[in-house]
Amino acid sequence: MTTDARPTRRPYPHAERQDVVQELHGLRVPDPYRWLEDAEDAATLRWSAEQQELYASERASWDDLERWRSEVAALGAVDRVWSPKVRGDRVFWLRQDAGQEHPVLVVAEAGSPDSTPRVLLDPSVLDPSGRTVLDAWEPSVEGGLLACQVSRDGTEDSLLRVIDVATGETVDGPIDRVRKSSVGWLPGGAAFYYVRHLDPRLNPGEERYHRRVCLHRVGTAPDADAVVFGEGRDKTQFYSVSVTADGRWLGVTATLGTGRGTDLHLADLTAAPLDRPLLRPVQEGMDAATRLHAVPGTGPQDPVWLRTDRDAARGRVVACRPSELHLGPAAWREVVPERPGAVLTHLVVLSGPELKHPLGLAAWTRDTVAELTVHDLVEGRQVATVPLPGTGAVGDFSAGAPGGHEAWFAYTDFVTPVRVLRFDARTLRVTGWERDARQAPAVAGAVTRQVAFPSRDGTTVRMFVISPTGRPDVPRPALLTGYGGFGRTMSPRYRALVLAWVRAGGVFAWAGLRGGGEEGEAWHRAGSGRHKQNTFDDFAAAADRLLDEGWTEPGRIAIMGGSNGGLLVGAALTQRPAAYAAVVCMSPLLDMVRYELSGLGPSWTPEYGSARDPAALRVLLGYSPYHRVTPGTAYPAVLLTAADGDTRTDPLHARKMCAALQHATTGPGPILLRLEHGVGHSDRAASRAAALQAECLTFLAQRVGLPAPERPGT
Repeated sequence: MTTDARPTRRPYPHAERQDVVQELHGLRVPDPYRWLEDAEDAATLRWSAEQQELYASERASWDDLERWRSEVAALGAVDRVWSPKVRGDRVFWLRQDAGQEHPVLVVAEAGSPDSTPRVLLDPSVLDPSGRTVLDAWEPSVEGGLLACQVSRDGTEDSLLRVIDVATGETVDGPIDRVRKSSVGWLPGGAAFYYVRHLDPRLNPGEERYHRRVCLHRVGTAPDADAVVFGEGRDKTQFYSVSVTADGRWLGVTATLGTGRGTDLHLADLTAAPLDRPLLRPVQEGMDAATRLHAVPGTGPQDPVWLRTDRDAARGRVVACRPSELHLGPAAWREVVPERPGAVLTHLVVLSGPELKHPLGLAAWTRDTVAELTVHDLVEGRQVATVPLPGTGAVGDFSAGAPGGHEAWFAYTDFVTPVRVLRFDARTLRVTGWERDARQAPAVAGAVTRQVAFPSRDGTTVRMFVISPTGRPDVPRPALLTGYGGFGRTMSPRYRALVLAWVRAGGVFAWAGLRGGGEEGEAWHRAGSGRHKQNTFDDFAAAADRLLDEGWTEPGRIAIMGGSNGGLLVGAALTQRPAAYAAVVCMSPLLDMVRYELSGLGPSWTPEYGSARDPAALRVLLGYSPYHRVTPGTAYPAVLLTAADGDTRTDPLHARKMCAALQHATTGPGPILLRLEHGVGHSDRAASRAAALQAECLTFLAQRVGLPAPERPGT
């Protein structure tokens, strides 16, 4: 069943098809809409304005839009807090009350649960327009200073400032060319390590995000900051820094783009000047992810712990003395072994004086569902399994004061808004965090079921199906989504968009595809690079499963995805256009021949491969959605969304794909482009997020026959 609210519509804006053909490794690659890559060109500006007029005209005909918007806004309007950070006698956390556009950063007395929180930073006060967001923040060891990073218009190009926590006054900064950098404070608050991008004015021809690890002394000019790591290294590497609370150990992690492999270096800050630390390799040049966990008071002969998938694709924890880390795995002692069927995702080390030995709180996913275990990190034995509130996901882990026994983490599932829980290593129990007293209850009217099915090559894939009854009692309009990239796991999580669709009577399917992290690193690699087609085959099998089991019927499946998920649905659209009634493709990658020339594309070649490689080019061309658009094909209705502040996936992908589809399709359409101004790839004000989601749901629902909610917000 397919409906179209407006069968007669204004013609699509004219987009000239130019005879642009690039020859790469002996292949002729047509690119008729390359001119749309230039966002500032007069022709692009005119075409984009006409597309916005077309979209506004279509949107004006959607009588159900306000009902969808009200439902999404009501389901998303829940009080929420994030896990706290304890520094000195202060505790800091993010809080967003129902109705607030952005989270605010608050501070209170650490030892007094009844002390009144004080707002330290509110993005809406900094910018009443709602276009400024808090990207990252880190209190000093003693809690007297705060390094905070804010950006505007969605660019994620942050400015870093240091705030006096007592007065709220800025005492240092701004430091520019900072993009959500980790900050490693030294004791006393006089200096910190962080990551800064090269100045393109001084380094012409360098990649936009070529990074360096620097030491900044508070109150000095940032351009005088000493570079301590990154010279001569790969231009696409991302860095993160950490410093133990006693100021002794500096760790630097280097990741090649968003690949899984990491280089890890460690320095004893007592052995050399702070601006020339002797960073020694712990792991380098290995296709494995390794993270360092050290506690204050650690000497060269005391253990530190590594969470790694080296020689253990699903992850394990090993112990090693800092003095022997350079020896590699030969010096490692396994303390938490790899678990069959489970993937290690987080580790928090607690080492309070009331504990006999340091304990590790380990988080795992099994079939995409979270589990928590506790381990003695000296004796190497599991001491407890921690029960969770339901079948869901955990994250946002935070340890308490250095040398303490507390940790906090967030829990959520498809019907339960995010809540913060407290773990006590003395009792091995989890309780609600007293600062999160206003937890929203689980939402009624949606039942989750997990199903397993074979993909095209027989590989078992799993999918969550959320529906009004939890069973395929009658065929319903279905909305299928997935991601399948960068080792990211599609865990159960609360989403107003999902619940709005299901409470209106639809089925929402959430598929865990190869390329993600659902089954560990081998699962990720099975859907990346030359194996990327596996991701799309898994997605097609998920859609077929919904039909075979009777959850839905032909003509009533819609698909939606964003970012790498936008690539996913773009590939699904061009590989099986007759299988879907409607498509929403958000902030997508779609031109896979030229993706690495814009945004953060240079960082993604470990995931997709590069067109500079002849073999990789053939793989990329084999599924590149923009290049697979075929004139004379009856494509379904498509809504592409993009944002002009997006510095990750350039809007050029959506523009070029829109022009190609509008030219090619013989279907009833429409093919629409929604271009948003003043926001970027992800974070945006709550009201703008609700508006975007409601418009996407309205577009899809009209074409699969799903009525809008009767009583929005109930």
